[in-house]
Parts: sequence; C-alpha cells; structure tokens
Amino acid sequence: MPNIKTVAILPFDNQTAEPALTKEVNDAVLEAFQGRLGLRTAGESNADAVVRGKVVRYDPDVPLSFQAGQQRTDVTRRQVQITVDVEILDQRDGKTLWQRQGLTEVGDYAPPQEAEGRKIALQKLVRDLVDGAQSQW
Repeated sequence: MPNIKTVAILPFDNQTAEPALTKEVNDAVLEAFQGRLGLRTAGESNADAVVRGKVVRYDPDVPLSFQAGQQRTDVTRRQVQITVDVEILDQRDGKTLWQRQGLTEVGDYAPPQEAEGRKIALQKLVRDLVDGAQSQW
C-alpha cells in the first residue's frame, strides 16, 4: 500500500433504529486509526485515505444461553450483533485499498448489560478494520 499518513473518517451512515451507533462506530474507528495505526486525521480533501461506511444491521438481543426454571425459562446470556459495510479509499489514485460488505461482529453480555455487549462488538469490528487496513500497508 502507498505511504498513507493521514486519514479522513467520514461519518458512518446508520441504517438502524439505534441512533447512538453513528457516534459510537465513528469514535471507535477514529481512535483505532489514530492509536493503533498512528495516522493523523485530516479533512476529506487533504487526506491520503478516506474511510467510509454504513451500519446496516444492529440486533441487540440475540439469546445465547438459557436456564430452565419450574415456572419459566430465563435467558442467561445474550449477544449484540453489528453489521457494517466499509471501504478504505486511497484518495491519491482513487483506488479502493480495502472493502468489506456485511462485516458482522458480536458481543456477548449478561442481561441487561446490552451496552457492554455493544462495546465488545465494536472492539471486534475495529480490530477487523485495522487488520484489513494493515494487510494493505
């Protein structure tokens, strides 16, 4: 991959009913590209690379494990699923450096701690993005 030093991370479109995901995904991606890849942020017109994407699916309540009782069955573990489409574009030559459609990660949690599951899923998504970017470096 060409020598990328600056990146613009465009706000991810959010096609889900969870409005907080836009900021949470963008913050996680920005932090990873700065902290783990050492890239500086820049405006879209000045950046060497642009990251853009959309959150296409969010399912916060997938049952994972159950405990049967006499009167009812309790769900003891649940899982958050987040799916994104993402592209990293080299601005200088207009080529796609890395792209994934339907990139899905999950985060397990004990009810009612959905936010913890979402945090885990976001960490995994960001790891996938960083690994994908590094594979092109």
